[in-house]
Amino acid sequence: MKELSYELVIVGGGLSGMCAAIAAARGGVKTALIHNRPMPGGNAGSEIRMHICGADHHMSRPDARETGIVEEILLEHKHRNPGNSYAVFDSILWEKTAFQPNLDLYLNTHMNGVELVDGHISAVIAVGLANETAYRFQAVQFVDATGDGSLGVAAGADYVVGRESISTYGEAHAPEQADHCTMGNSLMFKARDMGRPIPFVKPFWANTYTEEQLRLRDHDSITSGYWWVELGGGGQDTIHDAEAIRDDLLQAIYGVWDHIKNSEGHGAENYDLEWVGFLPGKRESRRMLGDYVLTGNDCISGARFPDAVAYGGWPMDVHTVEGFRNESDAPTVYIHLDDVYTIPYRCLYSRNIDNLYLAGRIISCSHMAFASSRVMGTCAVVGQAVGTAAAIAIRKGKLPRQAGDDIAEIQQQLLRDDCYIPGIAGSDPLDLAKTAKITSSSHLNAFPPSSVVNGISRTVKEGANCWRQAVAEQPWLQLELESEKDIKEVYLTFDSNLSREITISINDEVLARQSERTPPELVKDYRLDFLSDGNVVCTQSVAENHQRHNVISLENPVSCNQVRLTILATHGLEQAIVYEVRLYGC
Repeated sequence: MKELSYELVIVGGGLSGMCAAIAAARGGVKTALIHNRPMPGGNAGSEIRMHICGADHHMSRPDARETGIVEEILLEHKHRNPGNSYAVFDSILWEKTAFQPNLDLYLNTHMNGVELVDGHISAVIAVGLANETAYRFQAVQFVDATGDGSLGVAAGADYVVGRESISTYGEAHAPEQADHCTMGNSLMFKARDMGRPIPFVKPFWANTYTEEQLRLRDHDSITSGYWWVELGGGGQDTIHDAEAIRDDLLQAIYGVWDHIKNSEGHGAENYDLEWVGFLPGKRESRRMLGDYVLTGNDCISGARFPDAVAYGGWPMDVHTVEGFRNESDAPTVYIHLDDVYTIPYRCLYSRNIDNLYLAGRIISCSHMAFASSRVMGTCAVVGQAVGTAAAIAIRKGKLPRQAGDDIAEIQQQLLRDDCYIPGIAGSDPLDLAKTAKITSSSHLNAFPPSSVVNGISRTVKEGANCWRQAVAEQPWLQLELESEKDIKEVYLTFDSNLSREITISINDEVLARQSERTPPELVKDYRLDFLSDGNVVCTQSVAENHQRHNVISLENPVSCNQVRLTILATHGLEQAIVYEVRLYGC
């Protein structure tokens, strides 16, 4: 058995586990990410191909898209993947984890055991499925990002399965009686117009469906698969019956495609199946229990918690029990949320395993809250919060619950790393820009230069929170410090239009409402001048930027009392937009 030692071990390499691992590694923690599939990304990657949905709810809530590491990944996708290739996207997901300093990635590695000492995880045991290697991963802390809570269950962590009754948390939309029903699993498909008639021969094992059976399930768009081809969670358990559910889903998918191809009125004569998934996307199984349980009432009320570290906003999307087998009910009920809600830190660690963090869809929440918090955009920012908190906790020698005493530090680090926490503004005492005098060449009305240091790095309802000026004027923004300081880093946050989707997708309608390349609002070329009493002592130029969040680290600190940002070009918009500037010394 190969013995390995880390400070943090994360089991599960979906988007939440990825973001947790990257955040922890960037926080200086020696981290291992263990994933039992050939590629990271989980439901977002080419094996399953689900949208990365979040609080913006497919662009229906303005300025709500998640930022931080998930935004970094998706902007890289927009920059390098204009053809929307899942092969390219997989390579980006792999690159982000395989080449991150302080992070070791173990793909095709399945956790199959846990070692405990007095309710404290000391190691996890795993096997490399491709290299036939047994591993023992020791660590100070662990993160369960498996989606099924597999690490937590093996360690004896408290968890629940199914739907709570209306009396449990007073949730108006919960059922009268509690049960063990969960949402089901889905398989997706992709179809392509071949430019000529293509026949489809129905396999003998495929189901048969009529238009009457599909009357409650929209199948007008025929280029990609349907989330409502969903099975399991009622009579079949989504974990232990996963193989049988997969087989049933294949029969359903090919039956639906036979109906589309071989019955009249669907316009599918020239279409052929290009891809059908063989790994179902799983919505729900176990939910672990932390010191707080997020409820549907918290989602509906837009709760603001003092220990908030992430947020959600997808509607409570409650799928019908038995999914596709239930032909008499709509496949889901959307319970609208008027505003986003925050997710407290107390939901992100186990209440009874003292060194276990929780990330992704298994966080501590009720079934009703889960109906919203389970989507990948939300899971991604939860993962970044967990990785950030773990890095701070490990550095201070604290367990997850104890690190709650440092919640202000965790929140400020997340904001520094371009995450958004509703109700919490950036107030980092190390940010020298906070006390600087801010001036600019000019600005459009309602977009003053002082906005870049107000601690809010996105538009929030009526608050624009940005400096804006015509890019043709090559506008500049200047921060003047009270005295000479040694500047080591400059943080810049630009506009990537958080009201517009940038997710990879197999759906042509989703892609049609996106920019094909980098969002035109983003600043492309700019220059930073460092001045001492009006004289330029150092210049840093950046060309072809495609990220919202830029960190300029100087090789050697520069002594100056003025820093000037000049915008030279955007990716298409005629206005330059800057949300935040931060300055850090040695």
